[in-house]
Amino acid sequence: VQLQASGGGLVQAGGSLSLSCAASGLAFRNYEMGWFRQAPGKERELVARINRSAVRKYYADSVTGRFIISRDNAKAMVYLQINSAQPEDTAVYYCLPRYGNEWLYNYWGQGTLVTVSS
Repeated sequence: VQLQASGGGLVQAGGSLSLSCAASGLAFRNYEMGWFRQAPGKERELVARINRSAVRKYYADSVTGRFIISRDNAKAMVYLQINSAQPEDTAVYYCLPRYGNEWLYNYWGQGTLVTVSS
């Protein structure tokens, strides 16, 4: 399994950024997908999750109303739209698959760095 996140960069507070994650080596449509982030000096946290059919979505309280998760099963891609970015959104962002109740923690990719300037 390979997960390649991209789209990170520098954005001013209040701005927007679109992240993408390409998944390979798995039957993508059979997995829920999530976006995690890890800020400097902090633990990795789940910020958004989407079910296999993209009908159900979960967001952490800190990003609700600002982030939008989506997926394209045909392309094996998952996306995270970041709107109204805040300096506390600065982190490395990762995507990860989930099967049943288990996140596949063995398959972290490199992530993509998002930096929000104030």
